[in-house]
Amino acid sequence: MPPLLRYPYVDELGARAAALVARHPGDARLRRAGTSRAGTPLWLLTVGHGERQALIVAGPHANEPVGGATVLRLAERALTDPGAGAGVTWNLLLCLDPDGSRRNEGWLTGPYTLGRYFRDFFRPGFLEQPEWLPGGAAAAALPETRALLDLQDELRPFAQFSLHGVDVGGGFVELTRDLPGLPQRVAHSAARLGIPREAGAYDALYWPRLGPAVYLIPPPRRAGLAAAITEAAVESTWFHPHRHGTLTAVVEAPMWGVAAVADPSVPAPSDGDAVRRSVSRALRHDIRLLQRLLDRARPHLADGPDTARLLAPVGDYLLVGPGLADAWDPDTADATAQSRLPALTAGHLAALRIAGRRLALRTAGLLHRLVRSAGHDPAGVLPELDRLVDAWCAEYHGMGARWIPVARQAEFQTRVVLAAAELAGRHTRPRSRSGEPDRGPRTAVPIRRE
Repeated sequence: MPPLLRYPYVDELGARAAALVARHPGDARLRRAGTSRAGTPLWLLTVGHGERQALIVAGPHANEPVGGATVLRLAERALTDPGAGAGVTWNLLLCLDPDGSRRNEGWLTGPYTLGRYFRDFFRPGFLEQPEWLPGGAAAAALPETRALLDLQDELRPFAQFSLHGVDVGGGFVELTRDLPGLPQRVAHSAARLGIPREAGAYDALYWPRLGPAVYLIPPPRRAGLAAAITEAAVESTWFHPHRHGTLTAVVEAPMWGVAAVADPSVPAPSDGDAVRRSVSRALRHDIRLLQRLLDRARPHLADGPDTARLLAPVGDYLLVGPGLADAWDPDTADATAQSRLPALTAGHLAALRIAGRRLALRTAGLLHRLVRSAGHDPAGVLPELDRLVDAWCAEYHGMGARWIPVARQAEFQTRVVLAAAELAGRHTRPRSRSGEPDRGPRTAVPIRRE
């Protein structure tokens, strides 16, 4: 296939996968693994005949399209390079949230600028994100979530890879258990591709570190919305297949890289506290400002499912913003062991600055879409939102944000997945049908399709 110089559309993913199957009918298969809420097929591309099953999930978040490019790259490599993932059957879910992903297609073809990305940004509310299981697997209501859970139980993969994208920052990996040797592989791939590693990722701010840019996801627990995005991991599809001995790796690739997130130096405590106060103060101010803009625009928004779908994430961001500001502020942060921040490096502080600005930019972008969808702006909100988006994107450029070509983003994820699969395969004992470790020899047996 020709190289992907841009992100693929949802329909294009299926078409390119079908073309691969037509070229390799003996080694590649394509089937529908489920259907989205809007009736879009969830396509599963399976490549190879290895004794071990790997599950790769692309597009779990609607605004993170790099996974689609990565699964096509992985499939091509597995079909043409005998040494790539030897002994593995690759099960590639082309896009877990195709309905949400379609809403981002306005910026997918480029030109790739921060302003265009955020003005056309869409990501559903937290309760509509298919990897999250706030009520546990039994309560999963989204058809996309049910399809993924069914795949996990059908395949019982030795490894699952969830492909995510970081809009601004660096690359990093989150694991459900330690995988010795992976931090070195991540470092090598990132260096070769010119991708900064996020040494203090906001997503993993409270989590144990297994190595530079590699983090351990804590065991899941029932928790509320605030815990889901701060210190604790809630129940998710990342942990659901653990009954089968599955390792889950969440692989994050940046769109715009910022070198400062890789800085391991430790600033003076007073300097770190000053950054934290500044980020918290700015976030509180921005949330209040955006709430006022929403209040002005709301009377002029049409009622209907489309408006509700855009309002849900706006409400989520406005709800959690003040709590995050308090958690980051050294003057108001809870002093309990569960939420106390670790010692912060310069990389942590850079990631914190990016995270605070990201939340405000995403909210502003969603509001921009809301007002545009109304077809008129009697409250005069759009000019103010344009000014805010331009100013906040300029701050990212001031931090050194630079575009990373799509091909390099996808290659980074591909190399990390192949390395993690190799390392996980060395230490994985096959599972019996009951889910217990097989007590026989350490040779994997094929999984029969029922």
